[in-house]
Amino acid sequence: MNWRAVYAIYLFEMSRTGRTVMQSILSPVISTCLYFVVFGAAIGSRITEIEGVPYGAFIVPGLIMMMLLTQSVMNASFGIYFPRFIGTIYELLSAPLSFFEIALGYVGAAASKSIILGLIILLTANLFVPLRIAHPGWMVAFLVLTAVSFSLLGFIIGIWADGFEKLQVIPLLIITPLTFLGGSFYSVNVLPPVWQTVSLFNPVVYLISGFRWSFFEIADVSVGVSLAMTTLFLAVCLVIVWWIFKTGYRLKT
Repeated sequence: MNWRAVYAIYLFEMSRTGRTVMQSILSPVISTCLYFVVFGAAIGSRITEIEGVPYGAFIVPGLIMMMLLTQSVMNASFGIYFPRFIGTIYELLSAPLSFFEIALGYVGAAASKSIILGLIILLTANLFVPLRIAHPGWMVAFLVLTAVSFSLLGFIIGIWADGFEKLQVIPLLIITPLTFLGGSFYSVNVLPPVWQTVSLFNPVVYLISGFRWSFFEIADVSVGVSLAMTTLFLAVCLVIVWWIFKTGYRLKT
């Protein structure tokens, strides 16, 4: 394992965040806080509790997860797309690096940014509503697993995209709607039975449900199922990244 090369890629990507603090840190935090204020104040005045949890606190895990998914995908996709766009990707491909080391550098940096943002939003939300974390260890585990999984997805999107506009297609048209429909602002259990069944085909439901359980010990689906689905998604993304580097898909042309 060439840890020096992995660290160099990681450090380069993290330093880009330091140069764009407004876009990378402040903008997502402010946007999430606005969601919290609007939904917590407007809807929270009409819905006092969900399954014994105050509505303002109930939506916090969903908001963190929504930001985590979108930022992980966007950070990782842009991180690998830009070297392809300017041609420096060929320097990486010619270096004595395995696909795992290259992916580890880029995905590790994207996941780190998302985790930092998630923790900042968690601390900020605590200023608005009192929060308790029943299982801090599981909270961190779901946070890391989700950040890494969707950073891998973003890495795949960054290789697949052949233009800047395509980098926005999947986050805006697929991931964001799935997040809103995945129980970010409500419990799936309040839906009619038919829509509860339909919701189970949304992978985001399992992520949000497991993450919310780590806070309040309430979940729409079994915690074991949530963990298994998250791990399965991570494994599928790893296999796709391995296939991309093995075949040179959109890397060597």
